[in-house]
Amino acid sequence: MAAQSPEIKREDLITARHPGTSRNRYIANIRKHWMLYLMIIPGILYYIVFKYVPLAGSVIAFQDYQIFKGILGSPWVGLDNFGFIFSYQDFYNVLRNTAVIAFYQLVFGFPAPIVLALLFNEIRIMLAKRVVQSMFYLPHFLSWVVVGGIVFELLSNQGVVNAVRDWFGYEPVLFMQEERYFRGIVVLSSIWKEVGWGTIIYLAAIAGINPNLYEAAVMDGASRWKQTIYITLPTMFPTILVLFLLQIGNFLELGFDQIYNLLTPMTYSVGDIIETYVYRAGVLQGQYSMTTAIGLFQSVIGFILLWIFNRLARKTDQGLW
Repeated sequence: MAAQSPEIKREDLITARHPGTSRNRYIANIRKHWMLYLMIIPGILYYIVFKYVPLAGSVIAFQDYQIFKGILGSPWVGLDNFGFIFSYQDFYNVLRNTAVIAFYQLVFGFPAPIVLALLFNEIRIMLAKRVVQSMFYLPHFLSWVVVGGIVFELLSNQGVVNAVRDWFGYEPVLFMQEERYFRGIVVLSSIWKEVGWGTIIYLAAIAGINPNLYEAAVMDGASRWKQTIYITLPTMFPTILVLFLLQIGNFLELGFDQIYNLLTPMTYSVGDIIETYVYRAGVLQGQYSMTTAIGLFQSVIGFILLWIFNRLARKTDQGLW
């Protein structure tokens, strides 16, 4: 066995005999890189104030919360709120709608930025590449109120889609009032809005690939398709896996803005999700304890899915922890 370096052993002995030496090094490191530590303070404060502190409010899921009595004055009811939501027939319909739409977005929405990033990578004219990327980035900066208005206008009775159908002799269809079209519209509008923004991380991962790998592949006669299959995608795999785990952790969190702006009374049976139900029951009807219990259930399911898929990812030496 190779002998350890004398310098390392001497430093370890000094640290063991004088514990304050290690602390002094940390202080010196903070003083040296104080600007970097200063930059992370807003992020730390954000998570403390908006993520960790609100966790204390989860206790009202186990109370008969009354807004004028507050958390300390409201009576405890244990698991009664959870028993009520699981015995409530509408909750299963809401949960099914949420799970189905989330599954569609995972299957069709998650690969979309990957495919688009690979296509961007094949554009060799830099000016054209920047113009196309900017066109795909733009919808991300539009609110769902604006996007919802655009979708309703395009799919209205006098909209572009029905105008094209009319050219081919088909009857107009009220897409936004038909249950069978609603979930597809939700997924497609979500992809259109966010696919360009989602390519940023993947393009950064592609940019970090060693160019020598591609040069060696070209010398071996590999086509662009084989370079993508055997070099680009395997190199991107850790990034893809991490983003997949982050998305699976939010599996049941579809977002209130999109569904609320696309939902109509005729599509409630297939489009009413947990967020819209919580808004109606919690905000409009004041059932704070029940809706908090639903949100806590939603978070627990997300954590369980994240834990399961992270354990599977660990078998490939990847994962979040």
